[in-house]
Amino acid sequence: MIGVIDTEGDCAEWTFPADPGAVRAARTAVRNRLTAWNLDGLADIAALLVSELVTNSLRHATGPIGVRLVRPGGVDGVLRVEVSDPLPDPPRARVADLDDESGRGLQLVAHAAHRWGTRPGVAGKTVWFELSMPR
Repeated sequence: MIGVIDTEGDCAEWTFPADPGAVRAARTAVRNRLTAWNLDGLADIAALLVSELVTNSLRHATGPIGVRLVRPGGVDGVLRVEVSDPLPDPPRARVADLDDESGRGLQLVAHAAHRWGTRPGVAGKTVWFELSMPR
């Protein structure tokens, strides 16, 4: 079951269970909210990067996964996207070999996002990224 925390105003938050369906559910929630905010131009890349981070959470943590969107405030604003899980260890980017089936998610986030980072939470961590508004 998806826990919708808030989808009003300039912020939207959801909590997803740590099961494989969370990736698709998070991707759909992000796309729908960005469409409602008239930010369709960011929907594809935001959904892709959320998929990568939620997948990382599923592989390395147990417990609920939080996804949060913060709508840009100004003309030159950025969309901020956060994915939280109960594992306190920050993710480590690595260089994947050509035959590896994983290990490229954080590289993708680093290359596609305007900025990205991690921060500790009360219980666990948050990985965040920002996407520049299309001009």
